[in-house]
Amino acid sequence: MASLKAGFLSLFDPLRLDESLFNGSAMTRRGALAAIGYMACAVLLLIFNKAALSSFHFPSGNVITICQIICSCTFLYILRRWKIVSFSAAHSLNESDDSADLVPFKTLVQMLPIALSYLLYMVVSMESVHGINVPMYTTLRRTAVAFTMATEYLLTRKNYSFSVFCCVSLIVFGAIVAGARDLSFDYYSYGVIFICNLSSAIYVTTVAHYGKSLGLNSFGLIWCNGIISGPILLCWTFFRGDLERTIEYPYLYVPAFQDFFTVILGWMVFGGLPFDPLNVIGQCIGFAGACSYAYCKLQEKQ
Repeated sequence: MASLKAGFLSLFDPLRLDESLFNGSAMTRRGALAAIGYMACAVLLLIFNKAALSSFHFPSGNVITICQIICSCTFLYILRRWKIVSFSAAHSLNESDDSADLVPFKTLVQMLPIALSYLLYMVVSMESVHGINVPMYTTLRRTAVAFTMATEYLLTRKNYSFSVFCCVSLIVFGAIVAGARDLSFDYYSYGVIFICNLSSAIYVTTVAHYGKSLGLNSFGLIWCNGIISGPILLCWTFFRGDLERTIEYPYLYVPAFQDFFTVILGWMVFGGLPFDPLNVIGQCIGFAGACSYAYCKLQEKQ
């Protein structure tokens, strides 16, 4: 057990990067590694979900969501019990929380609005992956920042700098250009993605409004979201018959479905991606806007 714990600890030790690379920047070495890890996990998770729902025709995205919630909560529980991370905003990553309770029950009750908005976002997000190709999905999902900005302005009258506004406008313009020549265009899939963006904006705004008063850090928020939304989603899938359909799924025990590395290559067997030059240009415009937006936000924090 000690050796296993030491292995986990080694994963959280920052790589030996030159600190001079981050001098004068709001980005720290740990922040850079966290960003790279987040991007890698997000890409792999998207490919996994897309492959399971499109290539293998898995019957329920909600069941996949439940499994992912269980995995994240289990992993966080282990890290918290081993005092590798803390759920409290009053403790840093290197300063573990020694309290016996993971999260007080009162805090869980106060987390209900955030957890419900998180559940809505997760369910709609999984549905949005199903009916659209991966490049267009990522292009359209980048426009979620525009929904978030609009929601925050309507609720809190928060203003953004002109540079940020221009970057977000570039993202939206790229999505419009790409969508105008998307040869696999589908009204339902596009509609679900925009609902997903709206639910994402509601979740982000809810976290910004309630999160600071709860005394939880990012780990604590993820833990509470999973503990609250997991049982609700489990009951929903049970009454809808999703669990029964999952048990009867013919490829459940097929090695190709269970093998993680074959799923990574799932994008190659999604049935092909129709090519159009204007569509590709629009995706590139959206990507450039996203990079510019990230740079502007980083500069504002300096």
